[in-house]
Amino acid sequence: MKRLFVLFTTLLILTLLAGCRSAAPESPAGLTKIRLPMGYIPDPQYAPFYVAVDKGYFAAEGLEVEFDYSFETDGIALVGANELPLAVVSGEQVLLARAQGVPVVYVLEWFQRYPIAVVSKAAAGLAEPADLPGRAVGLPGFFGASYVGYVGLLNANGIGQDEVAAEDIGFTQVESLLSDRVEAVVGYANNEPVQLAGLGEAINVIYVADYIDMVANGIITNETTLRDNPTLVEGFVRALLKGLNDTLADPAGAYAISKRFVEGLDDSRLPVLEASLPMWQADTLGLTEAASWQRTQAVLLSMGLLDAPVDDLDAAFSNEFVLRNQP
Repeated sequence: MKRLFVLFTTLLILTLLAGCRSAAPESPAGLTKIRLPMGYIPDPQYAPFYVAVDKGYFAAEGLEVEFDYSFETDGIALVGANELPLAVVSGEQVLLARAQGVPVVYVLEWFQRYPIAVVSKAAAGLAEPADLPGRAVGLPGFFGASYVGYVGLLNANGIGQDEVAAEDIGFTQVESLLSDRVEAVVGYANNEPVQLAGLGEAINVIYVADYIDMVANGIITNETTLRDNPTLVEGFVRALLKGLNDTLADPAGAYAISKRFVEGLDDSRLPVLEASLPMWQADTLGLTEAASWQRTQAVLLSMGLLDAPVDDLDAAFSNEFVLRNQP
């Protein structure tokens, strides 16, 4: 398991050694064009970004945003090497990168609630973490946010990993649960539960965020961009916060806009957006808290994914732009 993270960090270092060049060339329209790695396929959960483009919020900041639906590790490596200025990345990846000397900085917490959950058929009787020991639980892999969230849930409830029969099932959570290959699956709270409910399956959902507050998906940049082009970061954050605010205020309108960005999108995916909204809400949109970073780091240390605490943990994140630019 740890080898996957060693490989990941090795790729980051190789990218850094390949040399840095300035990102964000001028587009023909006179806007600064930036490619934004998203870490997933086109999906209505990205509605705040689509709204910010459609309503001209990014353009008003002089930005033209190109969505790049590539792997999360690609995004963090490219931003860390200053090949790109921004990416959508989960908090644990920021800490793993900084532990390797990769100078990424988290500047906006999009998901205020860690979006991972353990899902089971209601008949299995898995209603709370205390019900998990001795049960068979399927994960998409022993890596990434799903794995970190799963271990964080166990840790928060005093359950050892060896007390649960965890199995790598790949990204087959729905199929594996319906076929009774496993008794529960780990997935995204706005994805697998929505799919299963749509199929008419009675389910129980154990939300990681109900038991431990960790840093989830948000926006990263790098120290060079913060130093040399803070205006770009500030403009991006301001535009995205407007898109997020509008999406929360008018989900139906945001979903309609998403149809212009997600090919073949019909109303069957509306529950995905509806399930995402509570995870984004906060008194101060986009704000990230030091305590969440400390908890996330503690989980990574317990897993052996970090050998020691990250130097200067406070440098891994900043609320400067979020606090200045509330919609």
